[in-house]
Amino acid sequence: MYISKKLSGITFAEAIEKVTEDLKVEKFGVLIEIDFKATLRDRLDVDFRNYVVLGFCNPPFAYRALSLNDKIGVLLPCNVIVQELDDGIEVCAMDPGAMMAG
Repeated sequence: MYISKKLSGITFAEAIEKVTEDLKVEKFGVLIEIDFKATLRDRLDVDFRNYVVLGFCNPPFAYRALSLNDKIGVLLPCNVIVQELDDGIEVCAMDPGAMMAG
């Protein structure tokens, strides 16, 4: 239900910047950024790996989708996760084809 790609040779911060810039080319912008490492540290006093959820939106696409089906909002914004694993950085997003097929 998701697609992912491993990135190597860049830092976690550079990965977030790259994802943001790549999606900006497609006219998507970040509406929200959730830093789970910081949130879990602050609220539960636990240490967690670098893990950020980026909520992207393309307003014209969102408007068209909402005009066709007002329940599509449960899928908005389009979330992309960037997480630091032992073997590199992983970027994951929902596979829209798989989501619509179910």
